[in-house]
Amino acid sequence: MKESKKGTISRRQFLGYSALGLAGLTILPGWSVNGVRIAPSDRVVLGFIGVGQQGINDFNSFTGCPGVQVAACADVDSMKTQRFYNRVTAWQASLGAPQRCDRYEFYEELLDRKDIDAVSIATPDHWHALNAIHACQAGKDVYCQKPLAYTITEGLAMVKAVRANKRILQVGSQQRSDPEFQQAIALVRSGAIGHIEKIYARVGEPPTPYDLPEMPVPQNLNFNLWMGPLNDEKIHYHPDICPPISLDPVENEKNWAAWRYYLEVGNGFTADWGAHMFDISQAAIGMDGSGPIEYIPQGYEGTPYATMKYANGIVMTEQPYRDDDQHAKGIRFIGTKGWIQVTRGAIHASNPSILRKGKEKKSDVPYETSSPHMQDFINCVRSRQNPIAPVEVGCSTNTLCCLANIAHELKRPVQWDPVTLSFVNDDEARNHRLYRYEYRRPYSLPYDD
Repeated sequence: MKESKKGTISRRQFLGYSALGLAGLTILPGWSVNGVRIAPSDRVVLGFIGVGQQGINDFNSFTGCPGVQVAACADVDSMKTQRFYNRVTAWQASLGAPQRCDRYEFYEELLDRKDIDAVSIATPDHWHALNAIHACQAGKDVYCQKPLAYTITEGLAMVKAVRANKRILQVGSQQRSDPEFQQAIALVRSGAIGHIEKIYARVGEPPTPYDLPEMPVPQNLNFNLWMGPLNDEKIHYHPDICPPISLDPVENEKNWAAWRYYLEVGNGFTADWGAHMFDISQAAIGMDGSGPIEYIPQGYEGTPYATMKYANGIVMTEQPYRDDDQHAKGIRFIGTKGWIQVTRGAIHASNPSILRKGKEKKSDVPYETSSPHMQDFINCVRSRQNPIAPVEVGCSTNTLCCLANIAHELKRPVQWDPVTLSFVNDDEARNHRLYRYEYRRPYSLPYDD
């Protein structure tokens, strides 16, 4: 929903720019990227919603996908849209392509563009649902950063929107496209270590109450629009949750936006890394689209680690997966015939002979900007097949993370039925904000029924 404040351009200008943008993007009869010739009909034109640190990383990743063009961006921080414009036009110039990237404050104006095929969403989690659902309704395919949503209800609504509008949605859980994690999933599924009994998954701590001091909002940031549907009066501006940048001299964010670590605006490491490690764990044991039936918080009756129990008897705990590093993020699958341990860039097993040797990775390519996951999305935009991390997968992982935090905040176990998608005789949990919260007016959640 738009605020009453107008955007940076008039409606007449917007329509004119859109027409020019469409012409500029289709004027060349052919286009080559790294020697690969791309026909006009195979190009995928992207718009970016949210162009902070993660949005820039996602752009860098998409530039490695042949046939991708970028037409526009939207962000509540005008300085970040200018930085994105500078990056995009420099990339376009290096390709000999038309230099054009329109900038918007309101993402709805970007979605009105008929020349945009898909959008990449890297906004804070509380905006994911509205961004993605409105994109689907506008006929755009979606690459949405993880975790899929802020609440359980939002994730479920996103599933409905994607399927009702026949859209492609890829969740930004890029470990799904990583060779080590793919190998771990395949080995566990094939029974290489027998029947899985336990999973150790280190993801990190739950969120804490918002305690940052209020500070003046910079002129380049529309913080009221950043808030969007959030209705908690305790939330105010602090640069940690909207990291500032500078264009002259060029200075990027010095830290990841800390909104994800406060319970009023995020789901902590539980979701930030749980959307990776819990996600892979579920994939390996065949629980995509499903999940645990009981969540026991750390400390409850002496429970040493947050514990999740599946109906098939498998128990997953949020605890160190390796003995020599208590904080490293990763997974250990423990079966009746051995174990497999996996993290970014490394996989080990109790029986090393079951592991295949992979190609040595390029050390100069940051993990966040490698492009196989983006390429899978682009391929699926063209083929209309489900990507490797479709919306249902993101929804089930998001639900798991939310339920773990609900149990943590209630300081007691929570039972959940992954078939009926409902709590088991628990009105207190059903009324928790991470299941559903009342949006601030005038915002409303489509497909919430």
